Amino acid sequence: MDFHLEPAKQVIVNRFREYVDRELVPLEAAFLSSGFAALLPVLRGKRAEVHRLGLWGPIYPHEHGGLGLDLVTHGLISEALGRCPFAHYVFGCNAPDAGNVELLHEFGTPAQKKRWLAPLVAGETRSCFGMTEPGNSGANPLMLETRAVQDGDGWVLNGRKWFTTGADGAAFCIAMAVTDPDAPPHGRASMFIVPADAPGYRLLRNTPVMGHEGHDLFSHGEIEFADCRVSADHLLGPRGEGFRLAQSRLGPGRIHHCMRWLGICERAHELMIGRAASRVIGPSGRRLGDSDIVRAWIAECAAEIRAARLLVLHAAWRIGQTGARVARDDIAMIKFHVAGVLQRVVDRALQVHGGLGVTDYTLLAWFYREERAARIYDGPDEVHKIAVAKHLLQDRPA
Repeated sequence: MDFHLEPAKQVIVNRFREYVDRELVPLEAAFLSSGFAALLPVLRGKRAEVHRLGLWGPIYPHEHGGLGLDLVTHGLISEALGRCPFAHYVFGCNAPDAGNVELLHEFGTPAQKKRWLAPLVAGETRSCFGMTEPGNSGANPLMLETRAVQDGDGWVLNGRKWFTTGADGAAFCIAMAVTDPDAPPHGRASMFIVPADAPGYRLLRNTPVMGHEGHDLFSHGEIEFADCRVSADHLLGPRGEGFRLAQSRLGPGRIHHCMRWLGICERAHELMIGRAASRVIGPSGRRLGDSDIVRAWIAECAAEIRAARLLVLHAAWRIGQTGARVARDDIAMIKFHVAGVLQRVVDRALQVHGGLGVTDYTLLAWFYREERAARIYDGPDEVHKIAVAKHLLQDRPA
């Protein structure tokens, strides 16, 4: 099976990577020293330039101003963008906006698309996605305490969410809440578009992660709905279909995540090789790269990255051929496998850098801190492993 792209699509992927390396990588030092907010005016200029170059919104539909690329091509672009922490923002396809665009495009009414989807795709607003709750297992979206009750011509929401990525600065939240508590488990919840200025909606705080409190795009907010009222036309999709909508959002989204993680792996691997080739560790001029164990790490990382990449591209191809439901085991396998590869590659690269690796003078500490959660969010690795094994055992003849 060959995953090489048609020449025209390969040209597009190359343009994304060239722009990232030429225009964005040089800004990383300022990002690490001053933070995202300080760099925002410069990045907004880059976003405008990306628009002019015709590279905005690679996976968004043509009718909404995007490139409308297929999943495999967008996966390869996500890999290129993963090389730089803020590249997805510059190209208008950062999480959770990308997933929310998919939801609004597939399930939104014409009025919802006009009010919420159009400005989101254009990069004029940002959004967040509220599903995980502090009192419940985030691995099981069937366990929700947030409630939405019909009241007159609208709905009233009560509950709390956390790890709501990008809530700081978001114009609206797509929130999952129980509307039918007596229904079967998969039919209890619905999704709502909740404006950030709705009465009763409150961003309580940004959760500090490993000693760092993120802001704006890189925040993980805690949100409270306290008698939060929205009108009936803020229900997204059919009532009771929240679980199905969430699954439709998460399946293809894992392709984006995994290819972004592979972009991080490639960048960490490059940093590892550069450090090993240049760092002198003895008076005779012996370098880190002369050490057998460092050479073994470099080779192991190269093999793991390549294998993981092929696994993800195969899953993307399977989704295109059969749909996400049939490809569910492929999706589950890439989620836990690539998350594990990411952790190992970044950890080895950090180790090769020694004391420098744990500082914020390189990207490695940032990657280590921000991406350790890859093995937890979108379902912990263990949940996906159990699901795959369960299906394999069911398929085995008695």
